[in-house]
Amino acid sequence: MMRAPPRLLSPPSSATAPHLLLYASSAACRLPPSAAAVARSVSVSTTTVVDAPAPAAEPGSSDSASATPRRRLILLRHGDSAVGERFTRDHDRPLSKAGRADAISVSDKFHQMGWIPEHILCSDATRTKETLQIMQEHVQGLSQALVHFIPSFYSIAAMDGQTAEHLQKAICEYSTDEILTVMCMGHNKGWEEAASMFSGDSVVLKTCNAALLEAAGKSWVEAFSQAGLGGWKLHGIVKP
Repeated sequence: MMRAPPRLLSPPSSATAPHLLLYASSAACRLPPSAAAVARSVSVSTTTVVDAPAPAAEPGSSDSASATPRRRLILLRHGDSAVGERFTRDHDRPLSKAGRADAISVSDKFHQMGWIPEHILCSDATRTKETLQIMQEHVQGLSQALVHFIPSFYSIAAMDGQTAEHLQKAICEYSTDEILTVMCMGHNKGWEEAASMFSGDSVVLKTCNAALLEAAGKSWVEAFSQAGLGGWKLHGIVKP
């Protein structure tokens, strides 16, 4: 059976607009002006156990009106990449055979655990786009997500201490408050640094590893504002 192609919203042409315009929608959408959170050294199990979601409140009840939604953030590093040809730019290196297999394995685990993003923000590097494509081909729920390719995700990951704030601004800019699960796909060192800062845990993300984070908020702005640095709950690390 043929599946409907995913909805892809490519970034504007560099000749007409910058790669990414990140304007915080409010002062609350900024990370606290502090140094990187002090990491708590923890042991994260290879087998991730995710808490069962709370039962939904009955429509019209007081609990329904006052409930604060739980927002899920998945930070996924791309699959293992091949060396590439002699003159291949780092940006253009494709996935290796192992990287392709890992992308299938991780997509299976997302499906089994119920962590399927409604919105995906993805680096435009070849290995990251290929990781996403394989995952979408393998799990139908991933193919139904809204996708934005963000070129700045490639470069920001190499800059010390800037990835967490950059991801926060991108999520607040591109995701509506009705979306409760967002996945950001990119590169190290920035991705594991951001996961560590958001959670306050010492997170290591090898290729095709994903950190599963959660915080409460009636909006993405509120979730980032209330959780701050170190306030996102780390459910675990998904590995191939």
